[in-house]
This record gives sequence, structure tokens and C-alpha cells, in this order.
Amino acid sequence: MKNVAVVGAGYVGLTTGAALAYLGHRVAVLDVAEALRGGEARPQAA
Repeated sequence: MKNVAVVGAGYVGLTTGAALAYLGHRVAVLDVAEALRGGEARPQAA
């Protein structure tokens, strides 16, 4: 079992994270969108 970080919680990132977790790895999926944490996603100023 390994610790794995997946950067990006889009379709591919979540699918990859789920597949790795199914195989027994500890997975952390990271994304910049606050909406994934229950907040509102706000665009950041450039």
C-alpha cells in the first residue's frame, strides 16, 4: 500500500483516485475549486 496524491478532481482524477483506492492505496485527491469542499467556487483575479 502506498500513499498517493492525485492533482485534479475532474472526471479522470476522481476515476483514477477511486481505482487506486480500490487497489488498496491511500489516496488524497486535490483540486483548487472550493466547491469540492462545500463552499462556493470563485474565480481568482489574474
